[in-house]
Amino acid sequence: MLAQLLYISKRSANCTQEEIKKILASAQKNNPELGITGLLLYSDTRFIQYIEGERTKLMPFYDNLKKDERHHDTILMSLSLVKERIFPNWHMGEKLTSEDNINYISDITKEDKMVFDGVLEGSEDAGQRIQRVLQKFL
Repeated sequence: MLAQLLYISKRSANCTQEEIKKILASAQKNNPELGITGLLLYSDTRFIQYIEGERTKLMPFYDNLKKDERHHDTILMSLSLVKERIFPNWHMGEKLTSEDNINYISDITKEDKMVFDGVLEGSEDAGQRIQRVLQKFL
């Protein structure tokens, strides 16, 4: 069954932009074989990663991600079944964000903004709602 997983974490001080490039290169190389797609949002201090794939592969994938020393204080925000992928061709998309000034250039509603802000703060367990918000945000 197809599922999505969303987690947030704190970016380690030693995780440079060069390290981000390595993360993305590794995802581009390894994720197609695993059937994993998704998106990595990052700022100077945190990561938000949304991944989608077969449910049986997501948790082992996530467990492996938690061991990566380029981030810490990982919090699983959402894990749920989904009907379809929202990033079917992105073995890992990425976007640099600013925590101080997120520009919502989209048709995002106040409710959607609250969901996304809740994810950024680590307090939102949105389940499938986050899929809808991420689609609009991007």
